[in-house]
This record gives sequence, C-alpha cells and structure tokens, in this order.
Amino acid sequence: MTKRLNVLRLLGAAFFGVAIYLSGASLIDPVSGDAYAQSSVRPPPNAANVAPAKPGVQVPEGQDTQGFGSPKLPTTSEPQPSQSAIWRRIRDGVQGTVSIPDKRAGVMVQSGGEKWRNLRNGFTQSFGGWILLIAVVLLALFFAVRGRIKVEHGMSGRTVERFNFIERFTHWLTALSFIVLGLTGLNILYGRGLLLPIMGKEAFAGLTAYGKLAHNYLAFAFMLGVIMMIVFWIRHNLPDRYDLNWLAKGGGMFSKGVHPPARKFNTGQKFVFWAVVILGISISWSGLALMFPFDIQPMAGTFKMLNIFGFGLPTDLKAIEEMQYLQLWHAIVGLIFVAVILAHIYIGTIGMEGAFDAMGTGYVDENWAKEHHSVWYEEEVKGGGAKKSTA
Repeated sequence: MTKRLNVLRLLGAAFFGVAIYLSGASLIDPVSGDAYAQSSVRPPPNAANVAPAKPGVQVPEGQDTQGFGSPKLPTTSEPQPSQSAIWRRIRDGVQGTVSIPDKRAGVMVQSGGEKWRNLRNGFTQSFGGWILLIAVVLLALFFAVRGRIKVEHGMSGRTVERFNFIERFTHWLTALSFIVLGLTGLNILYGRGLLLPIMGKEAFAGLTAYGKLAHNYLAFAFMLGVIMMIVFWIRHNLPDRYDLNWLAKGGGMFSKGVHPPARKFNTGQKFVFWAVVILGISISWSGLALMFPFDIQPMAGTFKMLNIFGFGLPTDLKAIEEMQYLQLWHAIVGLIFVAVILAHIYIGTIGMEGAFDAMGTGYVDENWAKEHHSVWYEEEVKGGGAKKSTA
C-alpha cells in the first residue's frame, strides 16, 4: 500500500512539473525570445498598442508583432499615418469611442483647455484689472475736480415721493445680490493670486467654497430683480426729446448751475438702466449655462451674430469649447458690469447731494427734484401723481 502511494506521488509530481514547464514556455515571445506578461498585467507606460503584423508581411528587426514594446507601426502594403499625424489629431481633440455612458470622455486630449487657461489668466485678468483701475481713477479725478454736486438752492425741507416700496425693493434686491455676485466672482478670478497668500490655504478654501455657493444661489435673486426692473421701469427709460439736450449739456455734471430738464429718469440713468438690462441678461444666460453644463450652449449662436460685424469668431464649437468660451464671456461681461455699477454707486452716494434718499427713504427734497428732474416734478408732483411730505 505504501509503495503504491509513493508511485502515485511521483507520477503526480512529474505531471505537475510538466504542466508548470508548459505554462512557463507559453510566456516566451516566439520572435524575440523574451518573457512578457499576460494580458492581465498592464504594458509599460511608453508602450504602444500596435496590431500584429499581417501574414506574409516582413517585420523589421526589433518590431513587436504582439502589440507591446516598440511604438513603431508595422510595415504593410497599405500606407500608414505617421505618429506626428496621429498625435496632431489627438491634440486637435479627435473624438474616440468609450464604453461608458458619457461619450464626451472619448476625447483623449483637449488642447483648448490650455488656450482657455492662457486667456483666463492672461488677457481676462489684465483686461479686468485695467478696466476697474481706470474706472476708479476717473471717478477719483472727477470728484477731485468737480466735488460733490450740491443742491444749488439748498434743501427746502419739503419732500416728494420718488420711488414707492415695491420699486425700492426691486432696486435693493438687484443691487445687493449683484454686490455679492461681483465680490465672489472677483474672488474666483483674482483670489488665488491676491487673497491666498494673505489668508492661507484653509481660510481661502472656505471663503471660496461658501462664496461659490452664494454666487450660484443669489444669481436667481439677481435675475428676478432684473425682470422686475424691466417690468416697472422700461416705460420710463425709452428715449424722449429731452435726451439730446441732456447729452449736449453733459447732464450738468461738469458745470455748476446747469440743470437740463428730464423726466423721471434722465439720460444718464437711462444708460445705467439699459446697461443693467443688457449686461444682466447676458451674464444671467451665460451663468445658467455654466450652472447646467452642456445643457445650454449659446456661444455658437452668439458668435454667429457677432460675426455679422466682422469679428471672425469660430462657430463650429464642441461641447467643451462652449463651456470654455462661456466662462470667458461670463468673466468679461461681469468685469464691464462692475465698472458700470461703480460709477452708479459713486453718483448715488458721495457724488450727488440728496441722491441716495431716492432709494433710501423713497422721498427726495423738492428743490432736488426741481433741479435734476424738472419735467417729472411738473408732470407728476404738481399733477398729483406723486405724494408730498413736509418732513
């Protein structure tokens, strides 16, 4: 019994040894004689997946016909694209195929990302810095030369209603939400270079994270405010026969004692209104597209309209290119918007005496109304369309 067991053990060991030898022999490259891994092991990083050579085709010395090792393409009777041509197509964003649901992942390299980063960190930041600096310098110079625009005849002590509660609510809803949007947007664009070295990584990360949330959600309050402004004030901001005279006299901003007639909104205020409406719609539309990526793609259509004026912008845009152009457009429009609102804030606070009361309490002094909006005062106040108060 013991001899039989020993014989069986020897036979089993011999069979197992032969099996190991045969499995090991299958790991030898029949061309080069080198051992290589099975498909469960990834090829080295610099390897190229090349199809095996066709039967009857001579393989150059050193060429790997199994798809690993040398990146050279096999020599066949058919012309093969060069590696430079292949990589050029890859860098141009050629669309491949993937098995996952998101087919956009089939783009291996999207060189537009590098162009976007250079434009964002180069032109956009420089443009924003210059336009904001110029706006602040011009306002400071104007204040230094002109000073605060006073009520020429002094305050009368009698006030008239200029804006009711719903109008003031509309203004402050739009204004306060825009201030938060402007500050958080400037942080996204400039914060990494300006605030991060001062605040440190943790504080800056927290500020930016919460700022991004505020930016996304308060955007809807801003959009609502713009819509309400259009509803309540568009009829007051249409051109009328007083606009040309107001422009010719510079709105009385540069000369004391000059008060061109105006209705409820003078020409300068009409400019601010239409700037808020046009820029507000543009920045809201691009912001929505950024909040819901790849669902809204407005840039191709926008570029087509701009090309009417000879801009020569690209119109055949891929989805990721839409998002990159959207981000740049959103930032540039936002920077222009901030510059316009800086001028509006200046004239409504320190630039003109009595101007803030219009949106602060809703009432303005009678003399202020007569000097800056004489037609409105005659039509609305004397006509009984506005409330009077004896403050």
